[in-house]
Amino acid sequence: MSELRSGVALQPVDDPTTFSAMAREIEDLGFDNLWLTDSSLHARNCYVYLSLAAQCSTRLTLGTAVTNPLTRHPAITASAIATVDELSGGRTVLGLGAGDRPLLALGLKPSPLADLEATIGALRALWSGAAVNLEAGSFSLHDAHLRFPARPDIPVFVSASGPRTLELAGRLADGVILLVGLFPDAIAWALDHLGRGAHQAGGRPRPHVAVFAYGAIDDDRDWATERARSIAAWFPQTAPAICRLAGLGDELAEEVRRTYGGGEFQEAANAAELLPDDFVRKVALAGDRSDARARIESVLDAGADSVHVFPLGERRMDTVRAFAECWREVTGAR
Repeated sequence: MSELRSGVALQPVDDPTTFSAMAREIEDLGFDNLWLTDSSLHARNCYVYLSLAAQCSTRLTLGTAVTNPLTRHPAITASAIATVDELSGGRTVLGLGAGDRPLLALGLKPSPLADLEATIGALRALWSGAAVNLEAGSFSLHDAHLRFPARPDIPVFVSASGPRTLELAGRLADGVILLVGLFPDAIAWALDHLGRGAHQAGGRPRPHVAVFAYGAIDDDRDWATERARSIAAWFPQTAPAICRLAGLGDELAEEVRRTYGGGEFQEAANAAELLPDDFVRKVALAGDRSDARARIESVLDAGADSVHVFPLGERRMDTVRAFAECWREVTGAR
């Protein structure tokens, strides 16, 4: 088995000085990856903040989690991540997805999978120095090429929670960011679809599996569960198959979908209140250190290659520190 990796995913909502201190501490805690969301109006510019992280770290792999082909033209993305890659000495990964609810504020809908696939091909061609001619549904390239050298093999990770996107990731991606919760049945379901995609591509090796663990870790389990509840409301919106695997009834899932408001998941408080605690704890980090260790163990036992904490609530760095401690305890015993 390849070396297990851990990471932290953040929304770039903090001021630059605070964020820089967070990035330094994340590296000092032993994490391997730092991911930043690209959420249009909801946070600061992810590439500026990835550049900050590149300057105040020496080891962290830095990535988007995730960008999309709509809010940024793929050629702009190719240039932006290649610039951060050069600045960091080759420490980047591009996280890419179809787009999510923040697109609504821009009058956009998630990208079709065909455009997502075209984006991956275009990015790799541009990084290789090729001139690209391409007509996709939402973008085009006409004799387009980068005028500066880029690392041709910047890894592309695809964010996925549904079967078709998982299979696309299995066929094409270097890695997959799994947004399927933290319980074994969901991980197994996702890996099955990844494997189908890899088989469709002639039996290529399965891409790296990075599981994102949203939530909070605290000695007060109820407090942590409440902080994690908002992400649980995202699942009925975007991952109905995961809801069924977790035992959430279709009627309740539909009521959550009707009640969900806003763009980012933090704005879904009313919908989140409808969800039972046991569902929240299946799909999110929601409890104390013993709960977190159990979730990490179950995800790794199910076949994940890495786990990345996405802290929620008022004490995000406390959750990051607790996760680092739990990670060391779990992986040190393996």
